[in-house]
Amino acid sequence: MSALLFVVLSSLSHTLPSLADACPLGQFPCGNLSLCLPQPQHCNGHHDCPNGADEENCVDNSGWPHLFDAFRKIRIQEPTDCMLDVYPDVCLCKGWIVNCNNKNLQHIPAVSSNVTALELNSNGLISLLPLLFIRYKHLQRLHLENNSIEIISKRAFSGLFSLRKLFLSQNRISALNAGIFTDLNSLEWLILDENRITSLHQKSFEGLKSLFFLSLLNNSLEQLPKMCLCLYMPHLNWLELEGNEISSLWSSTFGNCSSLTVLALRKNRISTIEDGTFSSMRHLIDLDLSINQILDLPPTLFQNLQKLKQLNISNNPLTYIYENQFDSFANLRSLSMEELEIPTISTRMFRSLSNLSHIYFKRFEYCSYSPNVRSCKPNSNGISSFENLLANIVLRVFVWVMAFIICFGNVFVICLRSCITSENEPHTMAIKSLCCADCLMGVYLFFIGAFDIKYCGEYNRHAQIWMESLWCQLIGSLAMLSTEVSVMMLAYMTVEKYLCIVFPFQQYRAGRRQTLCSLVSIWVLGFVLAAAPFWDHQTFGNFYGRNGVCFPVHSEQAEKLGARCYSTGIFLGLNLLAFVMIVFSYSSMFYSVQKTAKSARQVAFNHEVSIAKRFFFIVFTDAMCWTPIFLLKTLSLLRVPIDGTMVLWVVIFILPINSALNPIIYTITTTTFQERIKLCLRFHCRGNN
Repeated sequence: MSALLFVVLSSLSHTLPSLADACPLGQFPCGNLSLCLPQPQHCNGHHDCPNGADEENCVDNSGWPHLFDAFRKIRIQEPTDCMLDVYPDVCLCKGWIVNCNNKNLQHIPAVSSNVTALELNSNGLISLLPLLFIRYKHLQRLHLENNSIEIISKRAFSGLFSLRKLFLSQNRISALNAGIFTDLNSLEWLILDENRITSLHQKSFEGLKSLFFLSLLNNSLEQLPKMCLCLYMPHLNWLELEGNEISSLWSSTFGNCSSLTVLALRKNRISTIEDGTFSSMRHLIDLDLSINQILDLPPTLFQNLQKLKQLNISNNPLTYIYENQFDSFANLRSLSMEELEIPTISTRMFRSLSNLSHIYFKRFEYCSYSPNVRSCKPNSNGISSFENLLANIVLRVFVWVMAFIICFGNVFVICLRSCITSENEPHTMAIKSLCCADCLMGVYLFFIGAFDIKYCGEYNRHAQIWMESLWCQLIGSLAMLSTEVSVMMLAYMTVEKYLCIVFPFQQYRAGRRQTLCSLVSIWVLGFVLAAAPFWDHQTFGNFYGRNGVCFPVHSEQAEKLGARCYSTGIFLGLNLLAFVMIVFSYSSMFYSVQKTAKSARQVAFNHEVSIAKRFFFIVFTDAMCWTPIFLLKTLSLLRVPIDGTMVLWVVIFILPINSALNPIIYTITTTTFQERIKLCLRFHCRGNN
C-alpha cells in the first residue's frame, strides 16, 4: 500500500521544467518554450503563454490527504451473485459481501462463516460482546459506523486474523482497552472518527503490527501518550488526529514512528511542541499543524524532515519565524502560512526551498519574498494586486477623475470667494477653510493615482517597501488631516447656524477674530490627530501602512492595540459625535423654522432659513458618506471578515464624496453666490463697453 501511494504521489507531483534555470528570478518558462513570464501571470486564470502552459499543473497535488477518498473507494471485484448460504432476509448479499446498512438491527446477525465483508452501518448496536466475530476467519472488512456502540469487549474482535479494514466511526466509544486489537495482525485500516475517546495508551494498539492507516478525527483527545505511540504499530504510515483537544506534543510520543508519511494535527489546541518531536520521521511527506495555538516553532524542529513535500502551519498565533526555519526542506513542494503575520519575513527565509511550487500567505505582499515559487496565493487583497496598487480597474481610472473634481471644485470656490466681496466675511472664511481641507483629499487621491502608475505591472515587488515608506505615511496622514478638519469644520459651521436660527433674538454672530481663532484651533487639532501616530511607533506600529492606500479605516487582528483604539476613537468617537451633533442641530433648526415660518418676516431671518434648508442636503451627503464608514469600522472591530474591495471603494469613492460635493452645495448652487456672480459679470460687461 505504501509503495502504491508513493507511485500515485510521484505521478501527480509537479516538477518545474529545466528551462526555469534560463529564466530571470521571479519568472518561469511556458512549458518547453523559451518564453518566460513573471510569477503573477502563472496560474491566474488567463492563458498568457501561446501553448497555455502557464495554466497547467496549477492544482496543488503535493500532499496525500486529498487521495483519502479515492483509496477508500478501492474495491476488489466481487461476483454479482450471492456466494453465502446464510444471511438475514432484510440484508443484501453480493458475492461474499453482506450489506445490512440502515436496517435497525439491535444485534450482530448470523451470516455464513466465509463472509469477507460485513456492513452494519447506521443500526442500533450498543455493545460488542466477547467472541462476537470469532467464526469469521475470512472477514477482511467490517463496517460498524454510525451506531451507538459504547462498550467493546476486550475479546470482541478475537479470531479476526484476516481483517484488513475496521470502521468504527460515529459511535460513542470513550476508551480503547489494552489488548482489544490483539488478534488483528493483518489490520491495515482502523477508523475511529467522531467518537468520545479522551486518551490513548500505547498498549491499546497491541497486535496491530500491519496497521497502515489510523484515523481519530473529531474525538476528545486531550493528550497523546508520552511513551512511543507507534511501539506496536511499526508500519503505521498515516495518522489522522484532526479536530481533537491535544495541547502538547512530546518528542517521546513519536519516537518509533519512522514509517510515518502523513501526520495530520489540524484543528487541535496545540500550544507547545517539544524540540525533536519529528526527529524520527525521516519519511514524513505531509505535516499539517494548522488551526492550533502554536506560539513558537523551535528553529531545529524540522531538521530531519528532508523528504517533506507539504507543510501547513496556517492559522496559528506565531509571533516569530526563524530565518533558517525551512532550511532542511529541499524537497518541499507546498508551504501554507495563511493568516500568519510575519514581521521578520525575508528572502533568506525561502532561499533553500528550490523545489517549492506552491506557497500560501496571509498577505499577497509577502509573495515578493519568494520569487522562486511559481504559484503564490493570494494574488490580491481586494485593495491591491500583484500588478497594481489599485486592484480594481474602474477605481484606477476613477481615482484620477475624483481627484480632479475635488481639486478643481474647491480651488474654483476659493478663487471666487476671494474675488467677490461678501457681507458675511466670517462665513466666507469658514467656507474657504473647508475648501482647503477638502482640496487636500484631492491631493491625496492624486498621490495614490501617481504611485499606482509608478508601480504599474510590478506592484508586488514594491508592496511591502511602499507601505513602510515615508511617502505612504505622509499621504495617509494628509488624508486623515483632510477628513478630520473637514468633519470638525462642518460641525463648527452647523453649530454656528444653529445658534443663529434657533436663537434669532440673541444677536449671536461670530466676529472675524472669533472665527479666525476657531478655524486655527480646528486646523491645529487636525494636525495633532494626523501626526500622533508618528510619535510612538511602539504603540501605533505602522498605523498608515496597513494597506496600499495608506488609510487606517479597517482594523485587523494583527494591528497593535494602541492603533486600534486610536482609530476607533477617531472614527467611532470624534467623527460619530460630530455627525450626531450635525443631525441634532439641523433637526432643531428645521423644527424652529416650521414653528416660526408663518410669523417671521425679517429678511435676515429668511436668509438664514434658506441656508438652513440648503444644509439639509449637506446632512444627507454626510449620512451617505459616513454611515458606511461607521459600519465598516464596527464590523472590522467585531472581527467580521471584510473584503478588501469594499475597503477600496470606501476610501476612493465614498470617503471623498463630501470633499467633492461641499463646494457645490455650500457655494456654487447658493442663490446669494449666484446673484453676486451675475452682478460681477454685468459690471465687467459694462466696463468693457
